[in-house]
Amino acid sequence: MTEQEPRVALVTGATSGIGLAVAQTLAASGHRVFIGARTAENVTTTVKSLREKGHDVAGAAVDVRRDADVRAFVRAAVERFGTIDVLVNNAGRSGGGVTADIDDELWHDVIDTNLNSVFRMTREVLNTGGMRAKDRGRIINIASTAGKQGVVLGAPYSASKHGVVGFTKALGNELAPTGITVNAVCPGYVETPMAQRVRQGYAAAYDTTEEAILEKFQAKIPLGRYSTPEEVAGLVGYLASDTAASITSQALNVCGGLGNF
Repeated sequence: MTEQEPRVALVTGATSGIGLAVAQTLAASGHRVFIGARTAENVTTTVKSLREKGHDVAGAAVDVRRDADVRAFVRAAVERFGTIDVLVNNAGRSGGGVTADIDDELWHDVIDTNLNSVFRMTREVLNTGGMRAKDRGRIINIASTAGKQGVVLGAPYSASKHGVVGFTKALGNELAPTGITVNAVCPGYVETPMAQRVRQGYAAAYDTTEEAILEKFQAKIPLGRYSTPEEVAGLVGYLASDTAASITSQALNVCGGLGNF
């Protein structure tokens, strides 16, 4: 990357947790970053905060479940910063429960938010975003260790993230001749607002406390602690760099040793 031509990164779900850390990491390394999230007020607040740190950031509200929103979002990014060099598909939601009791609405919303959105946004960035016309690009999908193994009471989430991993591997092989790399980052337990909601859900399901669930989860992690959003973002930043040009079609864990697969 030259100072005259900073690269443009698009990050979804970027107003909290992993997405916010990714936006900060990419901006700090010189990218012009266009962020999105469902709530316009949160986007505005986050853009203001990042600009106050000296970063070149803009953004817009986007519901990644809606084709029209995705098209408008990518167009807005291109109009503001130019063609897209890096796409980070981070927007997602948790969701699960006793599988026999899961209703259609929950199942379809988890799949639509976590998996279908990755296809929608990627297709739009390759076309409207101009990435397909380049000889270089980075598509980085935030999956999960739940995309490599089954999660009890998390069938919709686990299914969606397995889909993200499969999509990543297929598209990575397809685009390899073009110089565009496609990889998935698979966090384990990461301390984010979503992680807290997940603990609340398990506490209710098992009729116990959130503290007990936290202790149970931490006991499964060899490092004995949750990862941080910044640790996940560090791998995203590396995959976005020139040094990572030969890494594609991979699903790489950031999980404290939780999943050695």
